[in-house]
Order: sequence, then C-alpha cells, then structure tokens
Amino acid sequence: MAHPILRQQLAARRFFVVPGVQDMIASAVADKVGFPIVYGSGYWLTASSLGLPDAGLASYTQMLDRMATLVQSSAAAVIADADTGYGGLLNVQHTVRGYEKAGVTAIQLEDQEFPKKCGHTPFKRCVPTEDMVEKIRVACEARQDKDNFLVIARTDARAADGVDAALRRLEAYDRAGADILFFEAPQSEDEMRTACAAFSKPMMANMADGGKTPILPAARLAEIGYAFAIYPSMTSLVAAAAMETALRRLKDHGLSQSPDQPMFDFMEFCRLIGFQEVWDFEKQWSR
Repeated sequence: MAHPILRQQLAARRFFVVPGVQDMIASAVADKVGFPIVYGSGYWLTASSLGLPDAGLASYTQMLDRMATLVQSSAAAVIADADTGYGGLLNVQHTVRGYEKAGVTAIQLEDQEFPKKCGHTPFKRCVPTEDMVEKIRVACEARQDKDNFLVIARTDARAADGVDAALRRLEAYDRAGADILFFEAPQSEDEMRTACAAFSKPMMANMADGGKTPILPAARLAEIGYAFAIYPSMTSLVAAAAMETALRRLKDHGLSQSPDQPMFDFMEFCRLIGFQEVWDFEKQWSR
C-alpha cells in the first residue's frame, strides 16, 4: 500500500532529501537515522544482490522481489526504480500493479531503449517520445491508488539530443499525467535551473556521486527549484570505501579493528535487524 507521506511532502513545498539504499542493511541504518522516504536504486540493488551492472540485465521478477523486500524491511516509504517498465505497454501495466501491490509509494519509469543503461554512463538511446507518453498513460491508469501511488517520468535524452530535446520530452510526459518529472544527468547548474523553471510540477534532482551532474548542497537545490533530491549512490560508495580500507588492513596487518576505522556496535546491529524480537520470543516460549 502506497504511503501518503511523499504526496504530503510535495504538497508542503518544503525541499527534502531521500537517500538511496542498496540493501537491507542500508535500509535499517536509514530507519535508525530517521529518513521517512528512501530510494530503491536499480543500479545499486542490482549490484548488491546480483553483482551485475545496471545495463538491463536484472529482470522484472528479480527487481520486484528486491523492492518488496525493501518495503517489508523499511519503516520508510519507498520510491522504486523500475527502469523502462521491463518491456512494452502490457509489461508497464504489469510492473505498476506489481510494484503497487508490493507496497511501493512511487514508481520511476524512464524513456531509454531496452536494454537500458545507467543514466550517467555512455551509449544511452531513447525511445520515441510518443512511446514513452503511452507508457506514462498506461502507468497512471494501471495504479489503484491514484492519490498516493505516484508516477515519476524520467528522460535520458540530454546525453544524445541535448537540453531542449529533453525538456520537450518532459513537457509531453507532464501532459501525459506524470506526477514528478526527472531530468536525468544535467551537466551544469544552468541546465538544472532551466529545467526547473520550465515546469510547475515537482522536479526531482539526482545527486549521483561520481556522475555527470554537479553535486550541490540541499539549500542550493531548493533555491534552484527542485522539490527533492535522491542520493542513490552515497551509501554504496561510502560502504565500499570503508570495506576496502578495513579489508586492506586485515590483509596487511591481520587486524579487524583500528581506532581510525569506525565499526558499528554488534549488539546494536543485532537489535537493528530484529534480534530483540527473536530473543523476546525465546524468553516467552523456551522450556
């Protein structure tokens, strides 16, 4: 069941930030910190669960399972990456219904050809605008909760066709009924401002560390005109860097701990992922 908080946050017109989560550990930590909305990134959930690049290799079934697990494990509302909808119009209808049934709050669809590519990597190609317009119309019609289950329309046209072409696509997606617009991979602050100024519907910023878009402070993004920003790669890249540092120390010095390497408290982590309930159950039912 879609959570109303995303719609409410957008209606309040106060800029907010949404961390990406690549696995259920990141989900648990985001819950602890207190984020009410998280982003299920196709790139990072595919990398963490399958060890594969975000190049259209993960199936609908695999991603639905991952998103459903994220919804179940998190107290937050989930914005879910659904790539191209995993096929044609019938596939889009099936994807929307499946994601909504799984409890996702917003579904993100993009206008790339299948197999798609990560939005900040080369060789992307887009489908004709009208093909994506039909996908958005189908997505909007397929959802049961038309108030709280939101459709995010993303264009990747900037890379091959330029800013103007991307904005024309977003205008068509806006008219088709998308709730949130996503101009992927702008390459300057001026481009970001141009996109935000062109539309009255909420615009989502993608603060993809290491990507083509400038990483700006939240206050600047709000001033530019974005409604909110996702940070899809932050937790993954930070975790990977910390793991590499710890593994190198283990390999070189045979030590798992160091005063300059933060380590999450084990017992706190046990409680974070639900062991307290297990222990309470054991106390109640053990002989």
